[in-house]
Amino acid sequence: MMNRLNTTIANAQPALRPASAGWATVAGFAASLVGIGLARFAYTPLLPAIIGAHWFDPSKAAYLGAANLAGYLGGAIFGRSAAAKTSTVFMLRAMMLLASVAFFACAYPVSFAWFFVWRFLSGTAGGALMVLAAPTVLAHVPPSRRGLVAGVIFMGVGVGIALSGTLVPLLLQQGLGETWLGLGLISLLLTALAWRGWPKDPAPAAETTHHPRPARNGTLKALYIEYALNAAGWVPHMIFLVDFVARGRGEGLQVGAQFWVLFGIGATVGPLLAGALADRIGFGRALRLSFIVEAFAVIIPVLGLGAGWLMASSVVVGAFVTGTVPLVLGRVHEILAHHPAQHSSAWQTATVGFALFQAVATYGLSFLFSYSDGNYSVLFMMGTAAMLLAFVIDVLAGAKSSSDSRSL
Repeated sequence: MMNRLNTTIANAQPALRPASAGWATVAGFAASLVGIGLARFAYTPLLPAIIGAHWFDPSKAAYLGAANLAGYLGGAIFGRSAAAKTSTVFMLRAMMLLASVAFFACAYPVSFAWFFVWRFLSGTAGGALMVLAAPTVLAHVPPSRRGLVAGVIFMGVGVGIALSGTLVPLLLQQGLGETWLGLGLISLLLTALAWRGWPKDPAPAAETTHHPRPARNGTLKALYIEYALNAAGWVPHMIFLVDFVARGRGEGLQVGAQFWVLFGIGATVGPLLAGALADRIGFGRALRLSFIVEAFAVIIPVLGLGAGWLMASSVVVGAFVTGTVPLVLGRVHEILAHHPAQHSSAWQTATVGFALFQAVATYGLSFLFSYSDGNYSVLFMMGTAAMLLAFVIDVLAGAKSSSDSRSL
């Protein structure tokens, strides 16, 4: 699988020495852990405590989660241009510092506006780190090791989720403010660990090739929409899962955090499992199958099937949150197999659409949650509908592509 994905990354110039490559990998892992695993996902197990401590009411607390996603969109869009004006290494260090400072700032609930701004900046740091960290490291790693290195880097997201679900309940025993300070300290230590690990040489330029056959734009546009709908479909679990267990089911924060750990375990192993499936049946088929599995996993909380099924739902959705990334990236390669020069721009478009839909869905579902007087079932049904719509679009796009191929 990774041989097919390697074409999305430029061939490396003289690679880093093994020791340097190891430190660069650690830096990328730390960036994913801080920028996404903690700065973005640690808010989910904190949500019930924020409401319970009367820092903010449920609707405002949910909107603060949406602020982080809006910032993530901004960071994903402008991260590369900002790095071009300064330097990539400077931006990586600055964004990890910003994420750490945001944790410290959130320890003091000065006002809703104060919290909103810092949650937004935290998301901005996460979005910039997502678009900058992995490409920076992978461009300097020999092709034979890129699969392993990429896996380690993106495992940081799942590890951060699992870590937040484990540490937050322990830190909350000392107080809510102390929990934010503790997360800030951990992020600061990881920032220091990554500080000197980033490659300092510029990444090589990508090779371009041309092919007379036009790219299948209709199929590619459908993929953009499907990936964006996936982003919307995950929001109920990503934002409301712990709160649903803790308050909706009345099982308390400790139990809710355990479900978040399961979500993080799924997110840790998701890319490996999804890649193995794609190697067997192809990226297109694996992605289509994933839509059906995800739709069922997202609706499980509504069905009242018991704790075991809810655990499975947490693990499966968590696995696809990270596992869908290699599936969509591989599908981009399949669609643009004869147009490798378009891979980077297509992936950027998919990533921005993903972030945009996730932010919009979070704001929309937060409003719906407030308007429905805290009806969790509506949220999970909306998420399921998004997954099923993605499946339908993929089937229709595939049928149209086959029809067009036969007509040529």
